[in-house]
Amino acid sequence: MPLPLIETLRRIAAILAPKGRNVRETADDPPPDEDAVVLPIEDQIDLHPFAPRDIPSVVEEYVWQCHEEGLREVRIIHGRGKGVQRRIVQSALAKNPLVESCHDAPAERGGWGATVAVIRAKERRE
Repeated sequence: MPLPLIETLRRIAAILAPKGRNVRETADDPPPDEDAVVLPIEDQIDLHPFAPRDIPSVVEEYVWQCHEEGLREVRIIHGRGKGVQRRIVQSALAKNPLVESCHDAPAERGGWGATVAVIRAKERRE
């Protein structure tokens, strides 16, 4: 039976959260999955380990986490294949208000097997 969307997003957040960060939104939220592997947020993510159905939510959560960390340019590795994952990734990025632009990576960074996204700068609060 598939997990409810909120639980899927919580697990993705637990995987993508920077080390030592608590990914719970409120004290009422359950703690992250004990078995989840927490990875630091970096300027690239390889989507090969994720199920294709999870790619849009993984990309959305990853972009949000990168924005929170102040990363401005990221590389999303989706592989070359037939271009299905590439279209899914670029569609998710095009719909995301935190993304200024996206394009195929240059040849030395993966070519059409990866997409580079430019993330909007965080608004400064004074």
